Amino acid sequence: MNWVAPAYKDAATDTLEKRLWEAADQFRANSGLKAQEYSSPVLGLIFLRFAEARFATLRHSLETEGASSRRGSRAEDPTAYHAKGVVFLPTEARFDYLLSLPESENVGSKVNSAMREIERYNPQLAGVLPKTYNLFGSTLLKELLKKVSEIPASLDYDAFGRIYEYFLGAFAKSEGQGGGEFYTPGSIVRLLTEVIEPYHGRILDPACGSGGMFVSSARFIAEHQKNPASELSINGVEKTDETGRLCRLNLAVHGLDGDIRHGGNINSYYDDPHNATGRFDFVLANPPFNVNAVDKERLKDSVGPSRRFPFGLPRTDNANYLWIQLFYSALNSSGRAGFVMANSASDARSSELEIRRQLIESRAVDVMVAVGPNMFYTVTLPCTLWFLDKGKVRTPRADTVLFIDARQIYRQIDRAHREWTEAQTCFIANIVRLYRGEPLDFILGGEEAKAKMEEVFGSPISQVKGTASSQSPLPLGEGQGEGACKVAYRDIAGLCKAATLSEIEAQGWSLNPGRYVGVAPGEAVSDEDFKEQLEALNEELETLNAQARELEQTIAANVAEILET
Repeated sequence: MNWVAPAYKDAATDTLEKRLWEAADQFRANSGLKAQEYSSPVLGLIFLRFAEARFATLRHSLETEGASSRRGSRAEDPTAYHAKGVVFLPTEARFDYLLSLPESENVGSKVNSAMREIERYNPQLAGVLPKTYNLFGSTLLKELLKKVSEIPASLDYDAFGRIYEYFLGAFAKSEGQGGGEFYTPGSIVRLLTEVIEPYHGRILDPACGSGGMFVSSARFIAEHQKNPASELSINGVEKTDETGRLCRLNLAVHGLDGDIRHGGNINSYYDDPHNATGRFDFVLANPPFNVNAVDKERLKDSVGPSRRFPFGLPRTDNANYLWIQLFYSALNSSGRAGFVMANSASDARSSELEIRRQLIESRAVDVMVAVGPNMFYTVTLPCTLWFLDKGKVRTPRADTVLFIDARQIYRQIDRAHREWTEAQTCFIANIVRLYRGEPLDFILGGEEAKAKMEEVFGSPISQVKGTASSQSPLPLGEGQGEGACKVAYRDIAGLCKAATLSEIEAQGWSLNPGRYVGVAPGEAVSDEDFKEQLEALNEELETLNAQARELEQTIAANVAEILET
């Protein structure tokens, strides 16, 4: 199915973001630092601007309350701020104070001191904030403070969050391949969230990067009129210490807290700091693809039923099926997982095929979504989104897997990058809801997504959750009263297919959506489809050649042994 949305971005936000980025880029040019060296200080100042805005709002409220209270004002009491999820700022750590410093002062030293004071009064931020501002001249740092001050203090935390995430994406672009280690584009993250629906519970990301999965989950909860801080228990693991601090700062920007284990050579293959097996309601992740050189000897004690690698270790030097099993094993009996994975994992042969077969036969594989190229800043190749649901085994869809081909659904951002619009994300997620028999939800995509559902599935939807017509879940099926949704799931060539386990077995246990969804009437096989088919055939040929070489060596050894006797 083709749905190419026109390019669009809010002009005011776009102008502000670009102006701020130009200032940050000037910062880099004049300091001579690499992106990974100046990104943390810039993000630290954006955080401080946000923290000051929230602090000032609550401070005013506390002063007003204190004026009419016999106990007096609590405006200087850190606990009063912590109780509201607000960072307490002592006087010399406030953005306005730093902004007022003359250039004759050692501004870098003052900002470093401010960051230390913030950590002292707010233990959840201990060791998180950057303290390298002494590397920059006072004039340059003052100019950056002025630019960051242009962010309106009236913005809510979500708006600040979007600016923060914009900078994460911009730094990912500037860092090239390395940027993909800490940043997953927002539209990918949002679809993962919309499909697993993390309303309440414990959530894990064992390769959490800058924490985008947690932020998106919190936003989903807030949009459904609940408090993320009370509904979600956030748990993450990050190998790189600097990126782990970036994640904790990102959580703080969005008014969140979590148990993020990072640095100290911690590695999710070998380490399990959250004792994750069977404990989590949700897993969200974008792990590093095709990692090799994993020491499998260190993993042997974690193999077997009810352990971290229940289906065995792959013989190939590739960690994709180690990650997949870590996500699966972390889920409780009704847990859901959504993660990004290399396309090759969907059709991988040999020992990986055997692991995939066991995973499919466990009835946990729920949905597979094919994603087109150029959706990531650092990788141009297409990928696949996997969704697991351990509770599926107790539902009518236990013996089916939903395949969705979303490769031709996108909005072109620029020549080299694509994304999904909110309406497109909502549309894809509602296909999953139809398949699961869940209420439709149009809070994200509104009327545009509703209209696309009606167009594609050919049935009216008279009530929409998240619009003026209704704020309640949209019921499914015929005869459920006035305004009932008459849309029901059906396979649509070129878009979606609910395949049975027998159909999947007939395809060699492949989880490649292209094998099942097919091509819509009147559409030709795309270049991407042809390339994927060719890559699959080439991969199969390489596997057969490797097996032939192994067999040849075995025969030669046996013949040599016979001749020697």
